Amino acid sequence: MGSSFGTALRVTIFGQSHSEAVGCVIEGLPSGFALDRKALDAFMERRAPGRNAWSTPRKEADEVHIVSGLNARGETCGAPLAALINNTNTRSGDYDELSRVPRPGHADFTAQSKWRGAQDVPGGGHFSARLTAPLCVAGGIARQLLEARGVHIAAHALQVGGERDVPFDAVRHSTDSLAHLQQQMLALRDRQPTGFPTISEKAGTRMAALIEQVRQEGDSVGGIVECVATGLPAGVGGPRYDGIQGTIARVVFGIPAVKALEFGAGFSVASLRGSQNNDPYEIRDGTPVPASNAAGGSLGGISNGAPVLFRMAVKPTPSIAQAQRSVDLTTGEESTLRIHGRHDPCVAPRAVPIAEAAMAIALLDSWLTWPPAASDWVPDV
Repeated sequence: MGSSFGTALRVTIFGQSHSEAVGCVIEGLPSGFALDRKALDAFMERRAPGRNAWSTPRKEADEVHIVSGLNARGETCGAPLAALINNTNTRSGDYDELSRVPRPGHADFTAQSKWRGAQDVPGGGHFSARLTAPLCVAGGIARQLLEARGVHIAAHALQVGGERDVPFDAVRHSTDSLAHLQQQMLALRDRQPTGFPTISEKAGTRMAALIEQVRQEGDSVGGIVECVATGLPAGVGGPRYDGIQGTIARVVFGIPAVKALEFGAGFSVASLRGSQNNDPYEIRDGTPVPASNAAGGSLGGISNGAPVLFRMAVKPTPSIAQAQRSVDLTTGEESTLRIHGRHDPCVAPRAVPIAEAAMAIALLDSWLTWPPAASDWVPDV
C-alpha cells in the first residue's frame, strides 16, 4: 500500500479512520528550524471536524503529538519527524453492514476486491479523509519553512454547487494584480478558522445556505478549491516527471474526493490561441518576469516567478442519508443501503487547508530537490 511520497522531502502517512491514532513521518526537513507549535495548532484547527455547521458532527481535538525530530529547543534536528494524532470519537458500529453491502461512490467494493475482507472497514479505514489530518501536519510544517523564505500560500472555496466565490487575482501578473492578490490572501486569513473560507463574505453565506439545504435533504454537494502560492523564485523544480505541477498533482490526488485538477488557465486553454495563452515577458525592478500567468507559475516543470495556482474539484460526499442501490456481497443479490454515521454534506470547506498543505509539501520538496543556485536552507550557527 503506497502511503509514502516525495523525493528530498519524504512523507509517510499512516493509520485508519478508527485506529488508535493517525500520523505521519517526515524525512528530509532542513535542520535547525524552530517550529512554531501555536501556528501549527491554528492550521490544524481549520481542518478539524465538528467545528461548524457545514462539517461532520464527529468532533476530534486533533492535538498533534510530535514524538521525534525536534531537539530540546524545539528545532528540527535532522532526524525523521514523527507526529501522532489520537482518534478519540469513533463509532465503529455505524459501519457493521459495509463489509457486506458496499457504499456507492466509496472504496468499500474496490478494497474488498483487493484485500478480500482483511481491510479495516469502519470509517473507511485507510481510505478515510481522516488521513488528511496528518497530511496537514506535514503541510503545516512545510508551510512554516516556506514562509521563512518569503513564500505564502492561501486557498479558498471557489465554488460549492452552483454558488461561486470571486477567483484569486493571479492569472494576471502585474504589480496591481499582485497587490490585489495579497489583499485577498490576507482577507482569507482574517476570516479563519471559524468563518466560511471564501474571499467574498456574501458568497460564503450563499454556500453555507446551500450546504445546509442539501444536508436537510439527506444529500451532498461538490465544489472547487482554488490554491495559490506567491513568492516562489524562478528556477525551482525540474523537467518532465520531476516538475512542480506533477509533484503537486501526486499529493493532491492522494486527497480523498479529488476528481480533477487544473493549473493556471486550466481547461480553458483548449479554446485559446497561442497568441492568447502565451505569457509575454517584461522587465520589472530589473528582473525578467511574465506579464500574465496562464501557465500557473511554471514552465517545463520549473517555476517562472509568477504565482503558482491550481484548482481542485472535489466530488459530493458519497455517504448520504438517502437510500442507495447496492449489492450484498455475501448473497450475490441486489440490495438497498441506508448509510449511518457522521459525514460532511460538502467536503470543499474543510478541503481548503488540505489544499494549502498539499501545495506546501510539494513546493518544499521541489525546492529541496531542485534548488536555485543561491538557495541555502542551513541556518548560520
